[in-house]
Amino acid sequence: MALRPHLLCLALPLTLLAVSPAFADEGEWVPPVRHAETLKECGECHMAFQPALLPAGSWRAIMGNLSDHFGEDASLPAATAASIEHYLVAGAGRGDPALLRITEQRWWRHEHDFSPSRFTRPEVRSKINCAACHKGADQGFYEDD
Repeated sequence: MALRPHLLCLALPLTLLAVSPAFADEGEWVPPVRHAETLKECGECHMAFQPALLPAGSWRAIMGNLSDHFGEDASLPAATAASIEHYLVAGAGRGDPALLRITEQRWWRHEHDFSPSRFTRPEVRSKINCAACHKGADQGFYEDD
């Protein structure tokens, strides 16, 4: 009888693994930003992107040159920048660390393989306006709307 609890403990993860591919086509999920400084400082100009959207090397390069943040001066006090960088690097994903833009990562280009005119629509305006197409983007949900 002592074996039953062990079987139950194995059954749940195995069931989740078996059904998870069915959800994969519904969209992707990454952990949302929960770091207050990242939400405040990054969110002032654009959605605070989840750390998993870029590799650690990309986050380090971005945070190391905030005086020229894609053409804008996004300089922060050293302690704030260090705290945000630590958070981003700790939760970083995979990809090419030489690429600084999320929209240049191979996975992003694969997922957005459609006409560039989609990004110039008035309701979208930019490739980094994730929430225009992915309503739950700020919470890490990148479903296909």
